[in-house]
Amino acid sequence: MNEQKPIRILLVDDHDMVRRGIAVFLLTNDDLLLVGEAINGAEALEKCAELHPDVVLMDLMMPVMDGVTAIRLIRERYAEIQVIALTSFSEEKLVETSLKAGAIGYLYKNVSVDELAGAIRAAHAGRPTLAPEATKILIHKTTQPVTIGQDLTHREREILKLMIDGLSNPEIAKQLNVSRSTVKTHVSHILEKLDVKSRVEVVKLAIQYDLTA
Repeated sequence: MNEQKPIRILLVDDHDMVRRGIAVFLLTNDDLLLVGEAINGAEALEKCAELHPDVVLMDLMMPVMDGVTAIRLIRERYAEIQVIALTSFSEEKLVETSLKAGAIGYLYKNVSVDELAGAIRAAHAGRPTLAPEATKILIHKTTQPVTIGQDLTHREREILKLMIDGLSNPEIAKQLNVSRSTVKTHVSHILEKLDVKSRVEVVKLAIQYDLTA
Protein backbone atom coordinates (compact mmCIF):
# COMPACT_ATOMS: atom_id res chain seq x y z
CA MET A 1 0.00 0.00 0.00
CA ASN A 2 1.36 3.43 -0.98
CA GLU A 3 2.14 5.83 1.84
CA GLN A 4 0.33 9.14 1.73
CA LYS A 5 2.53 11.98 0.54
CA PRO A 6 3.33 14.63 3.16
CA ILE A 7 1.66 18.03 2.91
CA ARG A 8 4.09 20.44 1.28
CA ILE A 9 4.32 23.75 3.15
CA LEU A 10 5.74 27.15 2.27
CA LEU A 11 6.44 29.42 5.25
CA VAL A 12 6.30 33.19 4.68
CA ASP A 13 7.44 35.56 7.45
CA ASP A 14 9.96 38.39 7.62
CA HIS A 15 11.11 37.42 11.12
CA ASP A 16 13.86 34.81 11.16
CA MET A 17 13.08 33.57 14.68
CA VAL A 18 9.43 32.94 13.79
CA ARG A 19 10.44 30.92 10.74
CA ARG A 20 12.94 28.90 12.77
CA GLY A 21 10.41 28.08 15.45
CA ILE A 22 7.75 26.93 13.01
CA ALA A 23 10.32 24.99 10.99
CA VAL A 24 11.33 23.02 14.10
CA PHE A 25 7.69 22.25 14.85
CA LEU A 26 7.05 21.01 11.31
CA LEU A 27 9.96 18.58 11.56
CA THR A 28 8.16 16.75 14.37
CA ASN A 29 5.24 15.80 12.10
CA ASP A 30 5.82 13.07 9.56
CA ASP A 31 2.91 14.18 7.39
CA LEU A 32 4.08 17.82 7.16
CA LEU A 33 7.02 18.85 4.98
CA LEU A 34 8.55 22.33 4.89
CA VAL A 35 9.63 22.81 1.27
CA GLY A 36 10.60 26.47 1.39
CA GLU A 37 10.65 29.82 3.15
CA ALA A 38 10.10 33.41 2.02
CA ILE A 39 10.54 36.75 3.75
CA ASN A 40 7.83 38.74 1.92
CA GLY A 41 4.87 38.35 -0.38
CA ALA A 42 6.82 38.90 -3.59
CA GLU A 43 9.25 36.14 -2.72
CA ALA A 44 6.33 33.92 -1.74
CA LEU A 45 4.93 34.21 -5.27
CA GLU A 46 8.29 33.18 -6.72
CA LYS A 47 8.50 30.22 -4.34
CA CYS A 48 4.97 29.10 -5.21
CA ALA A 49 5.90 29.02 -8.90
CA GLU A 50 9.07 27.10 -8.14
CA LEU A 51 8.03 24.72 -5.35
CA HIS A 52 4.27 24.20 -5.82
CA PRO A 53 3.42 23.86 -2.11
CA ASP A 54 0.09 22.51 -0.92
CA VAL A 55 -0.33 25.02 1.91
CA VAL A 56 1.22 28.44 2.54
CA LEU A 57 1.55 29.87 6.05
CA MET A 58 1.40 33.60 5.41
CA ASP A 59 2.37 36.46 7.69
CA LEU A 60 0.41 39.62 6.89
CA MET A 61 2.61 42.59 7.81
CA MET A 62 5.77 42.38 5.69
CA PRO A 63 7.89 44.73 3.55
CA VAL A 64 7.96 44.75 -0.28
CA MET A 65 4.58 42.99 -0.58
CA ASP A 66 2.13 42.49 2.28
CA GLY A 67 0.48 39.19 3.04
CA VAL A 68 -3.05 40.12 1.95
CA THR A 69 -1.84 41.09 -1.53
CA ALA A 70 0.21 37.91 -1.73
CA ILE A 71 -2.77 35.78 -0.69
CA ARG A 72 -4.92 37.30 -3.42
CA LEU A 73 -2.27 36.80 -6.12
CA ILE A 74 -1.48 33.24 -5.04
CA ARG A 75 -5.14 32.29 -5.12
CA GLU A 76 -5.59 33.93 -8.54
CA ARG A 77 -2.58 32.15 -10.04
CA TYR A 78 -2.55 28.85 -8.17
CA ALA A 79 -6.07 27.85 -7.19
CA GLU A 80 -4.82 24.52 -5.87
CA ILE A 81 -2.64 26.17 -3.19
CA GLN A 82 -4.38 26.90 0.11
CA VAL A 83 -3.22 29.80 2.28
CA ILE A 84 -3.47 30.25 6.04
CA ALA A 85 -2.97 33.74 7.44
CA LEU A 86 -0.69 33.40 10.47
CA THR A 87 -0.31 36.73 12.21
CA SER A 88 -0.03 38.68 15.45
CA PHE A 89 -2.66 41.21 14.40
CA SER A 90 -6.38 41.01 15.12
CA GLU A 91 -7.73 44.13 13.41
CA GLU A 92 -11.17 43.62 11.90
CA LYS A 93 -10.02 44.95 8.52
CA LEU A 94 -7.13 42.46 8.34
CA VAL A 95 -9.37 39.50 9.13
CA GLU A 96 -11.92 40.61 6.56
CA THR A 97 -9.47 41.43 3.77
CA SER A 98 -7.45 38.25 4.30
CA LEU A 99 -10.51 36.06 3.94
CA LYS A 100 -11.79 38.05 0.98
CA ALA A 101 -8.37 37.64 -0.65
CA GLY A 102 -8.80 33.87 -0.42
CA ALA A 103 -7.23 32.71 2.84
CA ILE A 104 -8.80 29.49 4.07
CA GLY A 105 -7.65 30.09 7.63
CA TYR A 106 -6.81 32.93 10.03
CA LEU A 107 -4.68 32.05 13.04
CA TYR A 108 -2.59 33.96 15.55
CA LYS A 109 1.06 33.18 16.20
CA ASN A 110 0.30 32.12 19.76
CA VAL A 111 -1.60 29.13 18.39
CA SER A 112 -0.59 25.76 19.86
CA VAL A 113 1.46 23.37 17.73
CA ASP A 114 -1.40 20.86 17.67
CA GLU A 115 -3.86 23.53 16.53
CA LEU A 116 -1.51 24.69 13.79
CA ALA A 117 -0.96 21.14 12.58
CA GLY A 118 -4.70 20.58 12.55
CA ALA A 119 -5.28 23.79 10.60
CA ILE A 120 -2.69 22.80 7.99
CA ARG A 121 -4.30 19.39 7.52
CA ALA A 122 -7.74 20.98 7.36
CA ALA A 123 -6.58 23.53 4.77
CA HIS A 124 -5.09 20.79 2.63
CA ALA A 125 -8.48 19.06 2.74
CA GLY A 126 -10.25 22.29 1.81
CA ARG A 127 -11.69 23.01 5.25
CA PRO A 128 -11.39 26.46 6.87
CA THR A 129 -9.99 27.15 10.33
CA LEU A 130 -10.45 30.45 12.16
CA ALA A 131 -9.04 31.50 15.50
CA PRO A 132 -11.85 32.12 18.01
CA GLU A 133 -10.90 35.80 18.14
CA ALA A 134 -11.21 36.10 14.35
CA THR A 135 -14.60 34.40 14.46
CA LYS A 136 -15.79 36.90 17.08
CA ILE A 137 -14.62 39.79 14.88
CA LEU A 138 -16.61 38.47 11.92
CA ILE A 139 -19.70 37.89 14.05
CA HIS A 140 -19.41 41.41 15.47
CA LYS A 141 -19.14 42.86 11.99
CA THR A 142 -22.22 41.05 10.69
CA THR A 143 -24.31 42.24 13.65
CA GLN A 144 -23.36 45.92 13.27
CA PRO A 145 -25.62 48.33 11.39
CA VAL A 146 -24.55 49.10 7.84
CA THR A 147 -22.74 52.44 7.56
CA ILE A 148 -23.84 54.67 4.70
CA GLY A 149 -21.30 54.57 1.90
CA GLN A 150 -19.07 51.89 3.42
CA ASP A 151 -19.25 49.81 0.24
CA LEU A 152 -18.06 52.60 -2.05
CA THR A 153 -14.84 51.73 -3.87
CA HIS A 154 -11.79 53.99 -3.95
CA ARG A 155 -12.61 55.04 -7.55
CA GLU A 156 -16.23 55.76 -6.62
CA ARG A 157 -15.09 57.99 -3.78
CA GLU A 158 -12.79 59.83 -6.20
CA ILE A 159 -15.68 60.45 -8.55
CA LEU A 160 -17.94 61.41 -5.67
CA LYS A 161 -15.47 64.10 -4.60
CA LEU A 162 -15.43 65.52 -8.14
CA MET A 163 -19.23 65.48 -8.17
CA ILE A 164 -19.20 67.52 -4.96
CA ASP A 165 -16.81 69.94 -6.67
CA GLY A 166 -19.48 70.43 -9.32
CA LEU A 167 -17.86 68.61 -12.24
CA SER A 168 -20.03 67.05 -14.93
CA ASN A 169 -19.53 63.50 -16.23
CA PRO A 170 -17.49 64.67 -19.26
CA GLU A 171 -15.32 66.84 -17.00
CA ILE A 172 -14.78 63.95 -14.57
CA ALA A 173 -13.88 61.65 -17.47
CA LYS A 174 -11.30 64.14 -18.73
CA GLN A 175 -9.74 64.67 -15.29
CA LEU A 176 -9.49 60.94 -14.54
CA ASN A 177 -8.51 60.06 -18.11
CA VAL A 178 -11.31 57.53 -18.51
CA SER A 179 -14.25 57.26 -20.90
CA ARG A 180 -17.55 59.02 -20.32
CA SER A 181 -19.34 55.68 -20.26
CA THR A 182 -17.04 54.51 -17.46
CA VAL A 183 -17.87 57.59 -15.40
CA LYS A 184 -21.57 57.14 -16.12
CA THR A 185 -21.39 53.55 -14.87
CA HIS A 186 -19.59 54.60 -11.68
CA VAL A 187 -22.12 57.37 -11.04
CA SER A 188 -24.96 54.87 -11.47
CA HIS A 189 -23.30 52.55 -8.95
CA ILE A 190 -22.86 55.43 -6.50
CA LEU A 191 -26.55 56.36 -6.76
CA GLU A 192 -27.54 52.73 -6.29
CA LYS A 193 -25.29 52.18 -3.28
CA LEU A 194 -26.45 55.37 -1.59
CA ASP A 195 -30.07 54.63 -2.50
CA VAL A 196 -30.73 58.05 -4.05
CA LYS A 197 -32.16 59.17 -7.39
CA SER A 198 -30.23 62.31 -8.32
CA ARG A 199 -26.79 63.92 -8.26
CA VAL A 200 -28.14 66.61 -5.93
CA GLU A 201 -29.14 63.96 -3.38
CA VAL A 202 -25.76 62.26 -3.79
CA VAL A 203 -23.84 65.46 -3.07
CA LYS A 204 -26.03 66.30 -0.09
CA LEU A 205 -25.58 62.83 1.42
CA ALA A 206 -21.83 62.79 0.71
CA ILE A 207 -21.32 66.10 2.51
CA GLN A 208 -23.56 65.11 5.40
CA TYR A 209 -21.69 61.84 6.06
CA ASP A 210 -18.25 62.91 4.81
CA LEU A 211 -18.15 60.02 2.35
CA THR A 212 -15.00 61.11 0.51
CA ALA A 213 -12.77 60.86 3.59
